[in-house]
Amino acid sequence: VQLQASGGGLVQAGGSLRLSCAASGRVFSSHVMAWFRQTPGKEREFVAAVRWGTGGTYYADFVKGRFAISRDKAENALYLQMNSLKPEDTAAYYCATSRSGLDYSYTAYSDWGQGTQVTVSS
Repeated sequence: VQLQASGGGLVQAGGSLRLSCAASGRVFSSHVMAWFRQTPGKEREFVAAVRWGTGGTYYADFVKGRFAISRDKAENALYLQMNSLKPEDTAAYYCATSRSGLDYSYTAYSDWGQGTQVTVSS
């Protein structure tokens, strides 16, 4: 599966952004799609995931209540609605696919988008 992320940008603290990830190739019901983020010098960290088949969602504690992950099976697309953004949310955001089920480690994900930069100013 090839992934193309978009939607990043510069926003003030408290603002919102919606990230999109277009998937080319078949995404199977058993797959999990997720968003990770990374800042320079740090490992990629889990943000949110969705089970492609059931739509079940999972979030990192630091985004619960602020971010919402969703998928559109007809469009083969993944989204991340980010509200109440904070300066500490500044990072490159990546979409990814796991063929081995839900995992919070980036090492379990085999397909990655190119990343989209989110910058939140204070």
